[in-house]
Amino acid sequence: MYDLNQVGESTFYMDSPANVGFYVEKNKVFLIDGGSDKDAAKKALKHIESRGWTLGAVICTHSHADHAGGCALLRQRTGCKVYASGVGAAIIKYSYLEPTYLYGGFAMKDLHSKFIMSAPCECEELTPEVLPEGLEYMHIDGHDFEQIALKTRDGVWFVADSVASSETLSKYKIPFLYDIAKQLDTLDRLTKLEGRLFIPAHCPPTESIAELARINADNIREVSDAIKRHCAGGLTIDELLERLFAEFGIKLYLTQYALVGFTTRSYLSWLYEKGEIKPVFAGAKLLWKTIE
Repeated sequence: MYDLNQVGESTFYMDSPANVGFYVEKNKVFLIDGGSDKDAAKKALKHIESRGWTLGAVICTHSHADHAGGCALLRQRTGCKVYASGVGAAIIKYSYLEPTYLYGGFAMKDLHSKFIMSAPCECEELTPEVLPEGLEYMHIDGHDFEQIALKTRDGVWFVADSVASSETLSKYKIPFLYDIAKQLDTLDRLTKLEGRLFIPAHCPPTESIAELARINADNIREVSDAIKRHCAGGLTIDELLERLFAEFGIKLYLTQYALVGFTTRSYLSWLYEKGEIKPVFAGAKLLWKTIE
């Protein structure tokens, strides 16, 4: 853990709770994500300093705390700039937004853990112009409001949280997703993406991402089928969550309730837009009912 692995002439990654990319251009390092927390950031800095490099900037793939948790320390220690795409830059800067939108209201302190909320950090809008030569990005939205993948001159793709491992899907079944339609589009594009190596944030590097992308797409279809099956007679969101937690053996605690609840609502919105489920009002209750 936290070892620096070279996977190309200019490309390295640090294996950590969320893998951190290192792209080296003229002795200057551009980090792909800032690490999950202060400890990960300190490990990254140690690798940079021990090799006589300097930190140019941090490019965040998206705003989640396990990818931006070390940014504040990196900026404090080096003065480096931090970049993220679109609304992601605002959330990294105003990190209390993360637990707020997850909970759907003022979030209690239990949801202010470092797993959910990173230390606030000044963050600027990512544009192609701020990237060094040999580094490019593309949008792979769906998991978050906005998410990017970055490709280095060595043909190495850092694909962030666009895919979860088979083990993670088996254990948790409902990984965090914001936009199901965009996630399915991202997974389809990943099956066609060309590169020499693909490095997800929470999986080992792989020479082919296509099969893992298909497994993730199949999992989405399995979860959506379960939602439609459970909603055949109409359920409130909490009744639906109760059944999903039981069917998939997901342990219930406050953070998990917020994450799975958020994702389940995203599924309901997607199925509603597709005309496969509808809201039904029964007295003072809102039920979700599958359309036969």
